[in-house]
Amino acid sequence: METSPGKPRVTAKDIAADIRQELVKGTRGPGDQLTAARDLAKHYGVTLVTVQNAYRELRDEGLVVSQQGRGTFVVDPAQQAPNDEKRGGSAFLTLAAEISAMHETIRSLGDRLERLEQAVEDAGTPPAR
Repeated sequence: METSPGKPRVTAKDIAADIRQELVKGTRGPGDQLTAARDLAKHYGVTLVTVQNAYRELRDEGLVVSQQGRGTFVVDPAQQAPNDEKRGGSAFLTLAAEISAMHETIRSLGDRLERLEQAVEDAGTPPAR
């Protein structure tokens, strides 16, 4: 979502949404380091503060964790945090539960598709398009 003269100004919420999409798509996974805030600010054509606000939003949601002098990293939901508040507390747990439910739904749909394809193949009828 790079900015150009005719487009509205990019906000911290826009940047956070883009990063969330990367997490959903699997472009970034647990333990991955996010782009340095200065580099991301340059990419989007915004101030460093705007990117820092986006990272803070993601931290508050429990999706990332920042380490002084090292960077910002995607949280691994499989690892226990010493203090739930570090990962957004109930917001993190709710998100993790929703993601687990989505994975189960996708697995179930995949199983159903395989059974349907097998039934069509067994019937000897080409699938309708």
